[in-house]
Amino acid sequence: MNDQNHLIKEINENVSKVIFGKEKEILNIIKGVIAGGHILIEDIPGVGKTMIIKALTKTLGLSYSRVQCTPDLLPSDIIGVSIYNNKLEKFEFKKGSVFSNVLLADEINRTTPKTQSALLEAMEENQVSESGTTYELDKPFIVMATQNPIEYEGTFQLPEAQLDRFMIKVNIGYPSSDYEFNILKEYREFSPIDKIQSISTKEEILELQNKVKKVKINDDLIKYIIRIVEATRNNKALALGASVRASLAFQKISQATAFIKGRDYVIPEDIKENAKIVLCHRIILTPKSKAERLTEANVVDDILKIIPVPKVKQND
Repeated sequence: MNDQNHLIKEINENVSKVIFGKEKEILNIIKGVIAGGHILIEDIPGVGKTMIIKALTKTLGLSYSRVQCTPDLLPSDIIGVSIYNNKLEKFEFKKGSVFSNVLLADEINRTTPKTQSALLEAMEENQVSESGTTYELDKPFIVMATQNPIEYEGTFQLPEAQLDRFMIKVNIGYPSSDYEFNILKEYREFSPIDKIQSISTKEEILELQNKVKKVKINDDLIKYIIRIVEATRNNKALALGASVRASLAFQKISQATAFIKGRDYVIPEDIKENAKIVLCHRIILTPKSKAERLTEANVVDDILKIIPVPKVKQND
């Protein structure tokens, strides 16, 4: 696994040439990619959400398309549309933006629920259906979406069914003053993204994803994941707990974490460190909890404290 770990380190370092001081956040996104999941990046404007996706996609050597989500965006703009060809006297399907390895849905909560739902089949089944015909998407297929958590005017909240299809949610946050100083210096004359090169290929990313699937996870650790997820369903602070899809995402991201750390087996720490990025966007607080200023992260922290950590052999 050394060659693959070296590649992941190079990917992180390459993206960090564009986004300064956010190695942990970049690594979380890389985890999502090699775990085969979709990624939601939520934060305030201007902290590099879109730039981090562009830099990562360029680094990975994957095909890329971007959709700027607006209220007038149509499902056909994403999926594609059948157009009648007079010469051939038949309909031809013109592929939409979804036909790429990475689809950036920028400010996804600014488009209507009808258009948002156009992504559901693609995100779950790696295919789209149009006019009775099903079209397979190229692999890997990853939706990376951004949204602004504080500006609600002109936005449409993502439904739970769509949020649940994002394996993880990542927050970028402000850089430290030292890193912001470096940003101003580096971006003074040109954008560093213009100079970064691809350091992997689509085939290498698919190979990484296949290797992650083979990372072993002990039955006791699978039960540990289930107990954590079940605790969200029975928590008085929550109106909605996490789904079975969340449990699957939790397992996959834990496998990816173990793989990145050079192991072919999962340990409890791999699970605990990913609990928030897997669960927080899937659970809903009760009105009382919101009034008490609880956050989803608070609830997940409390759950981790009360669920016993299984004792397993590291090579079990």
